[in-house]
Amino acid sequence: MQPSDPHTPAAEGITPYTFSEKALAECKELLTHYPQDHPKSALIPILHVVQADNDGWLSVPAMDAVAELLGIQYIEVYEVATFYSMFHLKPVGKHVFDVCQTVPCMLRGADDIIAHIGKTLGIKPGETTADGMFTLRTAECLGSCGSAPMMQCGARYHEHLTIEKVDQIIGQLRQKDTRSNYTDHIPAPDDGTTASA
Repeated sequence: MQPSDPHTPAAEGITPYTFSEKALAECKELLTHYPQDHPKSALIPILHVVQADNDGWLSVPAMDAVAELLGIQYIEVYEVATFYSMFHLKPVGKHVFDVCQTVPCMLRGADDIIAHIGKTLGIKPGETTADGMFTLRTAECLGSCGSAPMMQCGARYHEHLTIEKVDQIIGQLRQKDTRSNYTDHIPAPDDGTTASA
């Protein structure tokens, strides 16, 4: 049983969250992959579905809806969503650049990559471009030390980065957005890019 909801989204200016039909169906299907008496096992994949359904971020009402769907306490959702960097707790751009800043990437030029992206897009780490297209963030180890420097954008790893490769990636994403609705899944350019699991 949930405690009374302490949140008042309308008063806080936060839009209430309601599952889209597609997202709800996907969440219910995900629940069939886990023991019925342990619905919390589906929490991480369901948070990914809800984040995509909620314009790329997890608002408090969206997290509350997940807790209610799974029949768990709100705090159980919050503690997971706040722990993992792939979950966004505030609105982000359509494309989120997570640039690794741990030692192997720093030794191979990650500082220069971060500075270049910031200068090119006119933002600092943690900021989003005015058009809502790009967010720049720094990240701790993304597990690709042998291909440093690297960054993650959606489900794709961009490895062995150079300034030229960064410009190519930004150009491809801008071009893709002018042609169709982008879902963060683009074909890998010929630069050693790989898809992450």
